[in-house]
Amino acid sequence: MILVTRLDGREIAVNCDLVATVERTPDTMLTLTNGTRLLVREGIDEVVDRVVAFRRRIGPRVEG
Repeated sequence: MILVTRLDGREIAVNCDLVATVERTPDTMLTLTNGTRLLVREGIDEVVDRVVAFRRRIGPRVEG
């Protein structure tokens, strides 16, 4: 999960496995695989950096 900040200042944790797209509209909008949309304060690059950092922390996924 990654932490992001809604436009009203509330911090929320988002399961990055559920993020389908991240777009600038001009605010940053996360669209989840279930269709939920979240407007956040962080820019696209910051969201991507947080996802990459999370993936590095948890290591490779083992499918089995």
